[in-house]
Amino acid sequence: MSGLFLSFEGIDGSGKSTQARLLAETLRASGRAVTLTREPGGSPGAEEIRRLVLEGTADRWSAETEILLFTAARRDHLEKTVRPALARGEVVICDRFADSSRVFQGLTRGDLIATVDRLHDLMIATEPDLTLLIDLEPALGLARATARAGKEMRFEDMGLAFQEKARAGFLALARRFPARFRVIDGADGQDRVARAVLAAVAPLL
Repeated sequence: MSGLFLSFEGIDGSGKSTQARLLAETLRASGRAVTLTREPGGSPGAEEIRRLVLEGTADRWSAETEILLFTAARRDHLEKTVRPALARGEVVICDRFADSSRVFQGLTRGDLIATVDRLHDLMIATEPDLTLLIDLEPALGLARATARAGKEMRFEDMGLAFQEKARAGFLALARRFPARFRVIDGADGQDRVARAVLAAVAPLL
């Protein structure tokens, strides 16, 4: 059997993690086998790298170093979690995937998109069947993200201008890959967003 690979993308505080969880719950209730996972992380090795890249000061790593760390985490995640679940015929729902690297490492702190894409082609060579971009005004997203303060705040600490660049980058990717992306208004209320997500996914189920 061949599974279905779905990713959720968006700026920090957009609500994508909540929507990924809600979709997983809905699909499981309908009898589908679902693997809900996340990046960076999703496998034991990748979770160790997650702590390195999401904790600490904003200037802890250069964008170039981050690209290598995120690619290593993604490769392990792909080998240990994503591919086996797809081979079992499951729906894999991933909170962030390669598009986040294209934006957060490739765009927001320089012009490194070509580098991200080359590493992706060499080491990952996998795209989701559908990417759900939960779009939200950066000021609102940052306010939500900082309100839930915890250890994993490196990217939030980069400020509003960083989040504005990230939003523009995600919307640019949606235009670059229109067949794969669906853009959903993240300010529309949690239940309405969840219904829009399900409507976007339903034709692939």
